[in-house]
Amino acid sequence: MKEFITHFVLDIFKKPDVSRFTSALSGKLNAILSQIKFKKSLSLKSLIVLGFVIAVIPLFLAVLYAAFGMRETSALGRTINSQVFEQTKTIRQVLQKTADIERKARLFILLSDPALRQPYERESYETARASFKQALNELLKLNVANKIALLVNELSEKENLIYQQVISSTTEDNPGLPVDEAFQGLREASNTLSREFENHVDHEFNELRLQSESLEQGLLTKAAVLLFISFIFIVTLLVILSRSLRQLDVSIRRLGSGELKQPITVTGPADLRYLGDRLEWLRTHLMELEVSKQQFMHNVAREIEQPLAGIREGTEWLVNAADKASDSAEQALALSLSANVEKLKTVSEELVRYSQINVKPELNRKQSVNMKDLLEAVIKDYETPLQAKSITLKKLVRPIEISGIKEQLRNIIEELLSNAVKYSPVGGEIRIMLRDSGTQMELEVEDEGPGIEPDERAHVFEPFFRGKAAEGDDAAEGPGLGLAIVKEYVANHQGKVDVIDARQDQQGARLRVQIPISQDA
Repeated sequence: MKEFITHFVLDIFKKPDVSRFTSALSGKLNAILSQIKFKKSLSLKSLIVLGFVIAVIPLFLAVLYAAFGMRETSALGRTINSQVFEQTKTIRQVLQKTADIERKARLFILLSDPALRQPYERESYETARASFKQALNELLKLNVANKIALLVNELSEKENLIYQQVISSTTEDNPGLPVDEAFQGLREASNTLSREFENHVDHEFNELRLQSESLEQGLLTKAAVLLFISFIFIVTLLVILSRSLRQLDVSIRRLGSGELKQPITVTGPADLRYLGDRLEWLRTHLMELEVSKQQFMHNVAREIEQPLAGIREGTEWLVNAADKASDSAEQALALSLSANVEKLKTVSEELVRYSQINVKPELNRKQSVNMKDLLEAVIKDYETPLQAKSITLKKLVRPIEISGIKEQLRNIIEELLSNAVKYSPVGGEIRIMLRDSGTQMELEVEDEGPGIEPDERAHVFEPFFRGKAAEGDDAAEGPGLGLAIVKEYVANHQGKVDVIDARQDQQGARLRVQIPISQDA
């Protein structure tokens, strides 16, 4: 990683143009993606740390580049300001010395009469000239622009011309003093130098502004590229993690719905693949248990079936014999035996049905099911039992379609409604609610029977469990597999079934089924 960062920074600052800069980033991105793709030992923890580091590196580089850019701009600004300040100060001295030269020259001309001229006047004039020449030399040493240097030389030549005319006038009887045009030319040269220097200063600061804007634009461009690369890295890591997590989610849902045939494979970080391996072990273990359960149920049902057939034939003979003998005691005993035989037969059939729930999953293909129509059809089939106990049915049903196995969904409704009718008192009321709660279908069935004790709610969905409400009630007796089958069918749809608290002022049983409207394959 350290080597990558070093080369990355070098690539940035060696390649200022955006296209080459982007190419450098693309190359580094491909290298990192290749390492992520082929590094099998990468764990979730290291992947998170790597993602954080990769997300921070472009931001760090952007800040680093901004710092370098600001430092460079600041240094350039200080240099230009210093140069302009020195040049401005020297220019002002030159202009001042020019005015001094003109004043000294005019004074020297006014005192051109030898009778009036004093010795110190020429000395003063020569001193002013030397100061003027020194100022010009100092200005040329500041590396001024060529045009300003030419104007400085022109100003020097005009001053030399005036000097020669002034000095030559002292040695002639009729001196040819400098005309006003010479002094006018000196002033014009001075003014031209001043204007050109002002233009030069404006040009320098304009160049500084343009360079700052260019640097700012480059900074924004490179920062955008770095942020884009950071975004690409983050999205790549999220795709890797979300793919692995989705595979885990789908695998868990399949285990929960009893789909044990398809092997579980999870790709991605090492620890997530380890979880996938543990789920695969759990799948094979559950499949073995499922096979054992089905085999056990099938064997029990088969072992019961043959003796039960013989007992049934004997019971029928006893019933016929008791009828012929007109013995009420024997008739009651024979009828009791016959009823128990029928119960055993029902238990055997339920055992077979319970063992066959997940035997052939290919026959249980999911399709779109209109739950409202299915519920109405089941209610219509139960009109006779409802009328027999004068039970009122209150419905709050909304149209809803879900993806599911129609036969299993029908059995869920039948079992819940059958239990509600079985435990409802004569003249009671059953309340059914079907609604869409967003991502799930909710089906609630509530009766006015004795209800389910809180300590029994965790066990009512276990095979062969009988609650206190069924004790001593022959009408409520059954094989004890109805709610266990409901739980299996609901699990096949990746949902859940619960016993929830009754409504206010009610004491009956209230069961709620929640099934996702659409399930993963």
